[in-house]
Amino acid sequence: MKIAISGKGGVGKTTILAMLAIRLRDLGGQVLVIDADSSPHMAQTLGVTEPEKIIPIAEMREMLIERSGKTDGSPFYNINPRVNDLMSRFMVEHEGMNLMVLGAIETGDSGCACAENTVLRRLLTTLLLKDNQYVLIDMEAGVEHLGRGTVAGVDHLLVVSLPSRSGIRTAKKIKKLATDVGIKNIHYLGNRVENTDDRDFLSQGLDQTPIAFFPDSARVRKLERKGEPTGKALEETVAEINRILTALSAFP
Repeated sequence: MKIAISGKGGVGKTTILAMLAIRLRDLGGQVLVIDADSSPHMAQTLGVTEPEKIIPIAEMREMLIERSGKTDGSPFYNINPRVNDLMSRFMVEHEGMNLMVLGAIETGDSGCACAENTVLRRLLTTLLLKDNQYVLIDMEAGVEHLGRGTVAGVDHLLVVSLPSRSGIRTAKKIKKLATDVGIKNIHYLGNRVENTDDRDFLSQGLDQTPIAFFPDSARVRKLERKGEPTGKALEETVAEINRILTALSAFP
């Protein structure tokens, strides 16, 4: 199963995805986490030591251009580049999970059909998974990634919103764009929810009830301020993580 997560900047999507990854691992799943945020923090959130030594795929610009078949000045590139060996070359293991970092892509003159995005999209869409294998993708904040179609091949998209008007506006826009690119299973998550009023505000604003509501966690803030992996806060949110898993299991 391939699961992506998105939302407005600062809504806590990286922490939620890290806790989901840990829970799936604890349940016996084989988990690959792909950090596709342009400002990647998943390694720190999971507690990977020396995360600065991880080489993001996007920094290997010459390799990406070669894989796409595009040469400088040429408008043409291969839409099906070879990506099979990227898994072993750029994947690191941490506590029974695997992590890949895509990193920032800076190609202002290439538009949405650039060589780099072609390679990365191919990487995500060609992964063939068994029943007990999971790919979790932490997307960049906002809606731009949906315009590039990078996550069009995922099975489920989780959209995180705070109980705020701006969070709801962004979440609904993400859902619309995700529907446009063909993602069938889109689910809302509420974060930093303190009471029934917050739940009702989100449900009414989103026009549907989120599949899980995460509390405003003092433990997450404490861990982050100490520089410790916020994924450790799983124990106090495991019920909400289980609700996500239950909802996702209802779909093929």
